[in-house]
Amino acid sequence: MIPVTRLDKQLMYLNPDHIICIEETPDTVITLFNGNRYIVTDRAGSIISRVVAFRARISRRATLGATKKYLGRNGVSQFHSTLHGEETVPEFPGKHHPTPFHSRDN
Repeated sequence: MIPVTRLDKQLMYLNPDHIICIEETPDTVITLFNGNRYIVTDRAGSIISRVVAFRARISRRATLGATKKYLGRNGVSQFHSTLHGEETVPEFPGKHHPTPFHSRDN
């Protein structure tokens, strides 16, 4: 959400994904995809820079979120050691087992 100031000095937050166009007549008019129009005191250039900063912040969070510890794959190794508690599946680092998994069942 980005903050904009209405003509009555009231602060309002808009979802930048819903903005269709920003017009600068003497006043700045923001048109949303649902047809709503808002007249604001902010200039079009400052609104556009807020939208760019908003999207950059989302992209930055998306790329940083993948490196968090709690998103790691900690429990994967337990599936390589046993197959339903019956037999051990041999591990081949870097390559796959030569036979399909379903044909290894006895």
